[in-house]
Amino acid sequence: MEANGVASIGECMLELSGQAGPNWRMGFAGDTFNTLWALHALSPGRPSTYVSAFGDDPFSRDQIAFFAQNGIGIGNSPVIAGARPGLYAITLTGAERAFTYWRSDAAARQLASDAAALAKSLENRALVYFSGITLAILDDAARKTLLSAVAIARTAGSLIAFDPNYRPRLWQSREAAQAAILEALAVTDIALPTFPDEQTLFGDETPHATAARLGKLVGEVVVKNGEQPALIAVNGASETIEAVHVATPLDTTGAGDSFDGGYLAARLAGHEPSDAVRRAHRVAAAVVQVRGALAPFEILRTAFES
Repeated sequence: MEANGVASIGECMLELSGQAGPNWRMGFAGDTFNTLWALHALSPGRPSTYVSAFGDDPFSRDQIAFFAQNGIGIGNSPVIAGARPGLYAITLTGAERAFTYWRSDAAARQLASDAAALAKSLENRALVYFSGITLAILDDAARKTLLSAVAIARTAGSLIAFDPNYRPRLWQSREAAQAAILEALAVTDIALPTFPDEQTLFGDETPHATAARLGKLVGEVVVKNGEQPALIAVNGASETIEAVHVATPLDTTGAGDSFDGGYLAARLAGHEPSDAVRRAHRVAAAVVQVRGALAPFEILRTAFES
Protein backbone atom coordinates (compact mmCIF):
# COMPACT_ATOMS: atom_id res chain seq x y z
CA MET A 1 0.00 0.00 0.00
CA GLU A 2 1.33 3.43 -0.93
CA ALA A 3 2.36 5.59 2.01
CA ASN A 4 -0.13 8.46 2.21
CA GLY A 5 -0.70 9.46 5.80
CA VAL A 6 1.06 12.07 7.91
CA ALA A 7 2.11 11.73 11.53
CA SER A 8 3.26 14.34 14.02
CA ILE A 9 4.94 13.37 17.29
CA GLY A 10 4.88 15.39 20.48
CA GLU A 11 2.81 16.93 23.23
CA CYS A 12 -0.61 18.52 22.87
CA MET A 13 -1.59 20.44 25.98
CA LEU A 14 -4.63 22.15 27.39
CA GLU A 15 -4.42 25.78 26.28
CA LEU A 16 -5.91 28.63 28.29
CA SER A 17 -6.23 31.76 26.14
CA GLY A 18 -8.40 34.78 25.42
CA GLN A 19 -8.50 36.03 28.99
CA ALA A 20 -11.36 38.46 29.63
CA GLY A 21 -11.31 39.44 33.27
CA PRO A 22 -11.44 36.24 35.32
CA ASN A 23 -12.60 34.16 32.35
CA TRP A 24 -10.40 32.02 30.11
CA ARG A 25 -11.10 29.99 26.98
CA MET A 26 -9.80 26.42 27.02
CA GLY A 27 -8.58 24.64 23.92
CA PHE A 28 -5.95 22.14 22.86
CA ALA A 29 -2.59 23.08 21.35
CA GLY A 30 1.15 22.47 21.34
CA ASP A 31 3.83 23.05 18.72
CA THR A 32 3.68 19.73 16.86
CA PHE A 33 -0.11 19.57 17.11
CA ASN A 34 -0.43 23.10 15.75
CA THR A 35 1.65 22.03 12.75
CA LEU A 36 -0.42 18.89 12.22
CA TRP A 37 -3.62 20.96 12.45
CA ALA A 38 -2.50 23.12 9.53
CA LEU A 39 -1.05 20.19 7.62
CA HIS A 40 -4.29 18.24 8.03
CA ALA A 41 -6.41 21.20 6.92
CA LEU A 42 -4.28 21.67 3.81
CA SER A 43 -3.84 18.00 2.83
CA PRO A 44 -7.31 16.65 2.03
CA GLY A 45 -7.37 12.90 1.63
CA ARG A 46 -4.30 12.25 3.77
CA PRO A 47 -4.95 10.46 7.07
CA SER A 48 -3.51 12.47 9.96
CA THR A 49 -2.26 10.98 13.21
CA TYR A 50 -1.04 12.69 16.35
CA VAL A 51 1.46 10.43 18.07
CA SER A 52 1.82 11.02 21.79
CA ALA A 53 0.71 9.49 25.09
CA PHE A 54 -2.52 10.35 26.84
CA GLY A 55 -4.09 10.09 30.28
CA ASP A 56 -7.41 8.53 31.19
CA ASP A 57 -8.84 11.64 32.86
CA PRO A 58 -11.80 13.66 31.47
CA PHE A 59 -9.52 16.26 29.88
CA SER A 60 -7.54 13.60 28.02
CA ARG A 61 -10.76 11.99 26.80
CA ASP A 62 -12.00 15.38 25.63
CA GLN A 63 -8.69 15.96 23.85
CA ILE A 64 -8.86 12.66 21.97
CA ALA A 65 -12.51 13.35 21.10
CA PHE A 66 -11.56 16.81 19.78
CA PHE A 67 -8.95 15.22 17.53
CA ALA A 68 -11.49 12.70 16.22
CA GLN A 69 -14.11 15.38 15.57
CA ASN A 70 -11.58 17.09 13.31
CA GLY A 71 -10.43 13.94 11.50
CA ILE A 72 -7.20 13.35 13.43
CA GLY A 73 -6.38 9.96 14.97
CA ILE A 74 -3.93 8.93 17.69
CA GLY A 75 -2.60 5.74 16.10
CA ASN A 76 -1.20 3.33 18.68
CA SER A 77 -0.42 6.06 21.22
CA PRO A 78 -0.64 4.67 24.77
CA VAL A 79 -3.41 5.73 27.14
CA ILE A 80 -1.89 5.65 30.61
CA ALA A 81 -3.97 5.11 33.73
CA GLY A 82 -3.70 7.98 36.18
CA ALA A 83 -1.89 10.31 33.76
CA ARG A 84 -3.13 13.68 32.52
CA PRO A 85 -2.22 16.32 29.92
CA GLY A 86 0.03 19.32 30.46
CA LEU A 87 -1.43 22.81 30.66
CA TYR A 88 -0.32 26.27 29.59
CA ALA A 89 -1.81 29.75 29.70
CA ILE A 90 -1.19 32.53 27.17
CA THR A 91 -0.93 36.12 28.31
CA LEU A 92 -0.71 38.85 25.70
CA THR A 93 0.94 42.26 25.54
CA GLY A 94 -0.54 43.58 22.33
CA ALA A 95 -0.08 40.66 19.93
CA GLU A 96 3.06 39.34 21.62
CA ARG A 97 2.51 36.38 23.86
CA ALA A 98 4.01 34.93 27.01
CA PHE A 99 3.41 31.42 28.31
CA THR A 100 3.05 29.89 31.76
CA TYR A 101 3.32 26.08 31.87
CA TRP A 102 2.23 23.22 34.11
CA ARG A 103 3.64 20.13 32.37
CA SER A 104 6.27 18.34 34.48
CA ASP A 105 4.15 15.17 34.90
CA ALA A 106 2.32 15.28 31.55
CA ALA A 107 1.36 11.96 29.96
CA ALA A 108 3.17 12.95 26.73
CA ARG A 109 6.51 12.41 28.47
CA GLN A 110 5.73 8.70 28.13
CA LEU A 111 5.12 8.76 24.36
CA ALA A 112 8.10 6.44 23.75
CA SER A 113 7.30 4.08 26.65
CA ASP A 114 6.16 1.37 24.22
CA ALA A 115 8.69 1.14 21.38
CA ALA A 116 6.59 -1.28 19.32
CA ALA A 117 3.48 0.90 19.57
CA LEU A 118 5.47 3.99 18.60
CA ALA A 119 6.95 2.26 15.56
CA LYS A 120 3.48 1.02 14.57
CA SER A 121 2.10 4.57 14.72
CA LEU A 122 4.74 5.70 12.21
CA GLU A 123 4.19 2.92 9.67
CA ASN A 124 3.04 3.76 6.14
CA ARG A 125 3.47 7.52 6.45
CA ALA A 126 4.32 9.85 3.61
CA LEU A 127 5.60 12.29 6.23
CA VAL A 128 6.69 12.12 9.87
CA TYR A 129 7.18 15.40 11.74
CA PHE A 130 8.63 16.14 15.17
CA SER A 131 10.39 18.97 16.99
CA GLY A 132 12.99 19.92 19.54
CA ILE A 133 10.20 20.16 22.10
CA THR A 134 9.34 16.52 21.38
CA LEU A 135 12.96 15.70 22.23
CA ALA A 136 13.08 17.96 25.27
CA ILE A 137 10.17 16.35 27.14
CA LEU A 138 11.79 12.89 26.96
CA ASP A 139 14.57 11.40 29.04
CA ASP A 140 17.70 10.08 27.32
CA ALA A 141 16.45 6.51 26.87
CA ALA A 142 13.06 7.59 25.52
CA ARG A 143 14.77 10.03 23.14
CA LYS A 144 16.85 7.20 21.70
CA THR A 145 13.69 5.09 21.29
CA LEU A 146 12.02 7.95 19.45
CA LEU A 147 14.93 8.61 17.09
CA SER A 148 15.25 4.89 16.36
CA ALA A 149 11.55 4.73 15.40
CA VAL A 150 11.93 7.81 13.19
CA ALA A 151 15.00 6.30 11.50
CA ILE A 152 13.07 3.08 10.80
CA ALA A 153 10.21 5.09 9.26
CA ARG A 154 12.71 6.98 7.12
CA THR A 155 14.30 3.76 5.88
CA ALA A 156 10.81 2.51 4.99
CA GLY A 157 10.28 5.58 2.79
CA SER A 158 8.78 8.27 5.02
CA LEU A 159 9.91 11.86 4.54
CA ILE A 160 11.14 13.16 7.89
CA ALA A 161 10.66 16.82 8.84
CA PHE A 162 12.06 18.40 12.00
CA ASP A 163 11.80 21.84 13.62
CA PRO A 164 14.52 22.28 16.28
CA ASN A 165 12.23 24.70 18.19
CA TYR A 166 14.68 25.35 21.01
CA ARG A 167 13.13 26.21 24.38
CA PRO A 168 15.94 26.62 26.95
CA ARG A 169 13.73 26.03 29.99
CA LEU A 170 12.99 22.47 28.85
CA TRP A 171 16.65 21.43 28.69
CA GLN A 172 19.13 20.67 31.45
CA SER A 173 21.82 22.52 29.50
CA ARG A 174 22.54 24.17 26.18
CA GLU A 175 25.03 21.38 25.41
CA ALA A 176 22.40 18.68 25.98
CA ALA A 177 20.04 20.43 23.58
CA GLN A 178 22.77 20.79 20.95
CA ALA A 179 23.63 17.09 21.13
CA ALA A 180 20.03 15.90 20.92
CA ILE A 181 19.14 18.23 18.07
CA LEU A 182 22.17 17.15 16.07
CA GLU A 183 21.13 13.52 16.53
CA ALA A 184 17.66 14.39 15.25
CA LEU A 185 19.06 16.22 12.22
CA ALA A 186 20.94 13.05 11.28
CA VAL A 187 17.60 11.36 10.48
CA THR A 188 15.95 14.45 8.91
CA ASP A 189 15.10 15.27 5.28
CA ILE A 190 13.54 18.72 5.80
CA ALA A 191 14.74 21.04 8.57
CA LEU A 192 12.55 24.00 9.57
CA PRO A 193 14.57 26.04 12.11
CA THR A 194 13.82 29.52 13.41
CA PHE A 195 16.81 31.86 13.22
CA PRO A 196 16.62 33.44 16.72
CA ASP A 197 16.50 29.93 18.22
CA GLU A 198 19.55 28.84 16.23
CA GLN A 199 21.36 32.05 17.12
CA THR A 200 20.77 31.34 20.80
CA LEU A 201 21.59 27.65 20.64
CA PHE A 202 24.47 27.51 18.16
CA GLY A 203 25.66 31.13 17.95
CA ASP A 204 24.81 31.61 14.26
CA GLU A 205 25.34 35.22 13.22
CA THR A 206 22.95 35.25 10.25
CA PRO A 207 20.19 33.09 8.72
CA HIS A 208 22.69 32.22 5.97
CA ALA A 209 25.05 30.87 8.62
CA THR A 210 22.22 28.70 9.95
CA ALA A 211 21.40 27.45 6.46
CA ALA A 212 25.04 26.72 5.70
CA ARG A 213 25.54 24.79 8.93
CA LEU A 214 22.36 22.74 8.61
CA GLY A 215 22.85 22.27 4.87
CA LYS A 216 25.81 20.04 5.68
CA LEU A 217 23.43 17.69 7.51
CA VAL A 218 20.07 18.03 5.75
CA GLY A 219 19.22 18.34 2.05
CA GLU A 220 16.35 20.84 2.45
CA VAL A 221 16.44 23.68 4.97
CA VAL A 222 13.99 26.55 5.49
CA VAL A 223 15.10 29.16 8.02
CA LYS A 224 12.16 31.09 9.47
CA ASN A 225 12.75 34.56 10.88
CA GLY A 226 9.45 36.05 12.03
CA GLU A 227 8.41 38.97 9.83
CA GLN A 228 11.77 38.90 8.08
CA PRO A 229 12.27 36.91 4.86
CA ALA A 230 12.56 33.13 5.08
CA LEU A 231 15.69 31.56 3.63
CA ILE A 232 15.51 28.35 1.60
CA ALA A 233 18.63 26.23 1.11
CA VAL A 234 18.24 23.12 -1.05
CA ASN A 235 21.27 21.09 -2.06
CA GLY A 236 23.59 24.10 -1.85
CA ALA A 237 21.37 26.66 -3.61
CA SER A 238 19.66 29.36 -1.52
CA GLU A 239 16.83 31.85 -1.97
CA THR A 240 15.08 34.37 0.27
CA ILE A 241 11.31 34.78 0.22
CA GLU A 242 9.66 37.84 1.75
CA ALA A 243 7.16 37.32 4.56
CA VAL A 244 3.59 38.60 4.44
CA HIS A 245 3.28 41.72 6.57
CA VAL A 246 0.27 41.96 8.89
CA ALA A 247 -0.24 45.53 10.09
CA THR A 248 -2.20 44.69 13.24
CA PRO A 249 -1.64 41.08 14.32
CA LEU A 250 -4.05 39.85 16.97
CA ASP A 251 -2.09 36.90 18.43
CA THR A 252 1.21 35.46 17.19
CA THR A 253 0.72 32.10 18.95
CA GLY A 254 1.29 29.19 16.57
CA ALA A 255 2.47 31.27 13.61
CA GLY A 256 5.74 29.41 13.12
CA ASP A 257 4.09 26.03 13.68
CA SER A 258 1.45 26.84 11.07
CA PHE A 259 4.18 27.99 8.68
CA ASP A 260 5.70 24.52 9.02
CA GLY A 261 2.32 22.90 8.33
CA GLY A 262 1.73 25.05 5.26
CA TYR A 263 5.20 24.40 3.91
CA LEU A 264 4.98 20.65 4.37
CA ALA A 265 1.48 20.46 2.89
CA ALA A 266 2.70 22.31 -0.18
CA ARG A 267 5.76 20.09 -0.56
CA LEU A 268 3.64 16.94 -0.25
CA ALA A 269 1.34 18.37 -2.93
CA GLY A 270 4.31 18.72 -5.29
CA HIS A 271 4.99 22.46 -5.04
CA GLU A 272 8.56 23.68 -5.36
CA PRO A 273 10.23 24.99 -2.17
CA SER A 274 9.91 28.66 -3.15
CA ASP A 275 6.17 28.33 -3.82
CA ALA A 276 5.78 26.27 -0.65
CA VAL A 277 7.38 29.07 1.40
CA ARG A 278 5.09 31.69 -0.14
CA ARG A 279 2.07 29.59 0.76
CA ALA A 280 3.46 29.00 4.25
CA HIS A 281 3.94 32.74 4.78
CA ARG A 282 0.30 33.35 3.83
CA VAL A 283 -0.85 30.64 6.25
CA ALA A 284 1.21 32.13 9.08
CA ALA A 285 -0.16 35.61 8.32
CA ALA A 286 -3.70 34.26 8.57
CA VAL A 287 -2.98 32.57 11.91
CA VAL A 288 -1.75 35.77 13.60
CA GLN A 289 -5.12 37.34 12.85
CA VAL A 290 -7.04 34.90 15.08
CA ARG A 291 -6.78 34.21 18.81
CA GLY A 292 -5.11 31.01 20.00
CA ALA A 293 -2.89 28.61 18.10
CA LEU A 294 -5.50 26.93 15.89
CA ALA A 295 -7.14 28.84 13.06
CA PRO A 296 -10.33 27.48 11.47
CA PHE A 297 -9.63 25.13 8.56
CA GLU A 298 -11.34 27.39 6.02
CA ILE A 299 -9.16 30.36 6.97
CA LEU A 300 -6.06 28.21 6.52
CA ARG A 301 -7.24 26.84 3.18
CA THR A 302 -8.14 30.26 1.82
CA ALA A 303 -4.73 31.63 2.73
CA PHE A 304 -2.94 28.62 1.29
CA GLU A 305 -4.73 28.83 -2.06
CA SER A 306 -4.87 32.63 -2.46
